[in-house]
Amino acid sequence: MKIDILGVKIDSVTKEEAVAILKKYLDSDFAHQVVTPNPEFIMAAQRDEEFKEILNNSSLAIADGFGLKLAAWYLKQPFKERIAGVDFIRSLTQLLQNEKKSIYLLGAGAGVAKEAAQKLKKQYFHLKIVGAESCLKNNKMISDEEIIRNINLKSPQVLLVAFGAPKQEKWIARNLSKLNTIRIAMGVGGAFDFISGRVKRAPVLIRKLGLEWLFRFIIQPWRVKRIFTAAIKFPWAVIKSRKKNG
Repeated sequence: MKIDILGVKIDSVTKEEAVAILKKYLDSDFAHQVVTPNPEFIMAAQRDEEFKEILNNSSLAIADGFGLKLAAWYLKQPFKERIAGVDFIRSLTQLLQNEKKSIYLLGAGAGVAKEAAQKLKKQYFHLKIVGAESCLKNNKMISDEEIIRNINLKSPQVLLVAFGAPKQEKWIARNLSKLNTIRIAMGVGGAFDFISGRVKRAPVLIRKLGLEWLFRFIIQPWRVKRIFTAAIKFPWAVIKSRKKNG
């Protein structure tokens, strides 16, 4: 079932159901784009029709962010479960290890993808990570053609892209058909920073209380504009939408 929040359609699934869907994708003959909308995504989609179209045309849209859970409840169409992006990646890597499929990590800052790969390998000993690249050369992005060539040489089944939204989602949508062996491609934002340990995640209790945004503001005060969007502008937009639509 899809739940509509400000025009963005998100799948209402449990983590277990989502993993089962990913397994089907891995066994298929086609590439699938998976997205993980959060309140910032929803607000960005209000002013970026291309981004909204990509989100709505994705194979699977997983609700990420406590704000979405509250918004869905307020709109009287609650999600079965909120699935945090970083936790979903760990479920995906466990699936890949079990299925003996390979993964490629793309993006983030210099060296971050490699550090994230090392951490994942320590936890999932038999996980096949065939590439971990930032795509930076002399602090500049290399061309799409070179990135695609590098990925195709390694023949992974799964691609995680950490360019930040909406750039990562647009990059995947633009290039997915050129990636010969990819069955699942997903934008992961700052997940490599968390997995690598470069950025600390909020304690579990704080995450359960939906206060991860406050924790991130304390340790990353420069994110104030993004946090304001997620914690203030998004709820207000949802409230206005419900009042307008009755």
